[in-house]
Amino acid sequence: MDIFYVFKRWHYALVIFLCLSFSFITPNYFTDSAKDGYIPKDGYVPNAETAIKIAEAVWQPIYGQDIYSRKPFKATLINGHIWQVTGTLRAKYDGGVPYAEIEKKDCRIIKVYHSK
Repeated sequence: MDIFYVFKRWHYALVIFLCLSFSFITPNYFTDSAKDGYIPKDGYVPNAETAIKIAEAVWQPIYGQDIYSRKPFKATLINGHIWQVTGTLRAKYDGGVPYAEIEKKDCRIIKVYHSK
């Protein structure tokens, strides 16, 4: 056998070995936060003000400018992870109020409706 032929075979085996080695090592390099992006300690919706702004942004395209007649909006944290945002029905007004539930950690909209 030619010495260069043996070297080429050995070289290919080394390259394959290194590729397989890195494929087992690199998944540990990427943690959940690296794949999912930055997640703030208090979640993307850390306070009532933020929850209300998000609810307004969701309600306005659905229900129009009428939602602003249901101010002030109130946000309450339920079970430490879901913001419940509602409007206020003033005295002598007919109708209902907008309602939204927003996940504190990832800003996911869980529920939206308007009561009657």
